[in-house]
Amino acid sequence: MRERISRGSDNIFKDIGVSDPERTLIRAKIMSHITRIINERDLNQKQAGKILSLPQSKVSNLMNGKLSLFSLEHLFKLLTVLQWDVEIIIKPKSRTETKATTSLLVTA
Repeated sequence: MRERISRGSDNIFKDIGVSDPERTLIRAKIMSHITRIINERDLNQKQAGKILSLPQSKVSNLMNGKLSLFSLEHLFKLLTVLQWDVEIIIKPKSRTETKATTSLLVTA
């Protein structure tokens, strides 16, 4: 018997039925970016916690992708503490889109 395999979308959270998959994916990407910043600065979790005003256990949760523990607002605050600007752009959807979307663009 052959196993049926289907191609997923660009959003794993949509594929597995998470409510609000676009925002969940954005949180995951931001958490990954914060983890990358911490690693690039060669910080351990305790050092990162001191900078971010978080206990080491919360930094561990952040770096291990515990999505439910971090709101977008909190993640934006952490980015600014790490000296990264956060810009939010609100615009009408394009005519070619069937619905408005939420997206993330990381530069640099």
